[in-house]
Amino acid sequence: MKSIVASNKRVKIIEEEIPSIKPSHILIKTLYSAISPGTELSMIENSVGKEYAIGYSAVGTVIECGEDVENLEKGDIVACYGAPYVRHSEYLLVPKTLCIKVPNNLTAEEASLCGLGAIAIHALRIANLQFGETVVVAGLGVLGQQIAKIADAAAYNVIAYDISEERTGMLDKIKSFSSVEEMETAIYQSTNNNGADAVLICAGGKQSILTKQSLGWIRNKGKVVIVGDIEPNFPRDLMFGKEAQILISRAGGPGRYDKIYEQQAIDYPYGFIRWTEGRNIGEYLRLVDEKRIDIQPYIKEKVSFSEAPEVFKSLLNKRSITLTKLIDYSN
Repeated sequence: MKSIVASNKRVKIIEEEIPSIKPSHILIKTLYSAISPGTELSMIENSVGKEYAIGYSAVGTVIECGEDVENLEKGDIVACYGAPYVRHSEYLLVPKTLCIKVPNNLTAEEASLCGLGAIAIHALRIANLQFGETVVVAGLGVLGQQIAKIADAAAYNVIAYDISEERTGMLDKIKSFSSVEEMETAIYQSTNNNGADAVLICAGGKQSILTKQSLGWIRNKGKVVIVGDIEPNFPRDLMFGKEAQILISRAGGPGRYDKIYEQQAIDYPYGFIRWTEGRNIGEYLRLVDEKRIDIQPYIKEKVSFSEAPEVFKSLLNKRSITLTKLIDYSN
């Protein structure tokens, strides 16, 4: 089988053996995998002297089920998430805890964004907002866009911000701004000058002015959730002045990086851990299936598997303004 890897700041296609089935795992033939520019470009930049498999969100057809796999069978279409099991590769061997059957009315293209959707949902769960509260989403890449739409579907008062007018323009049904001044005015008007209940920082780039700015946007005892890849450089005086809560969101939810949950595919008890990364995948598919959120703008651009290295090169060279692209394995 063919797979895509990053090595020495370049992306290439390699040949590998198709993995053998294991208990509690599912062998999947990939239909589409989604490129997550922020995470994957960072891995490419850090691949000097190393070789990394990249990608973490995909959809495909079940080829074989291992022992102890229930509710799935050969031929089912499943969404799957989580490196190193899920990557840009023709075949994937994925623990059953990271696979969800795709609803009949959902397209494979829509389901391929399941990993990004799970991450977006978990970020909002970390914010722990209540109905009617105000949330600012700062940074409107594909992840920030999805967070804003899911928050809006949950009836939070959403205010979105990005310096790119093109990106803010994609959220035509949500209050979105490319001007800090206009965005701050919207916050104070919406909250009677109290400030937002939470700010979710979805930008990358390590160092960001957003960490300091976000403390000015929240209310007393408000929250800032770090979602993107930035350093947590918050001025202590501003944190102390509002007794701010600084939180960080890790991937798609409970279970991530837990060898028992992932490698051994042993699920957490439903009554104790209600929303695992696997159940967040399922919830994302439900939201899309029931038309609660519109993700059509993010699945328009597809590239063939053989074209993928050139696509990553254009992303690295900042020649592409696309939020994400889908790799098509049909050819």
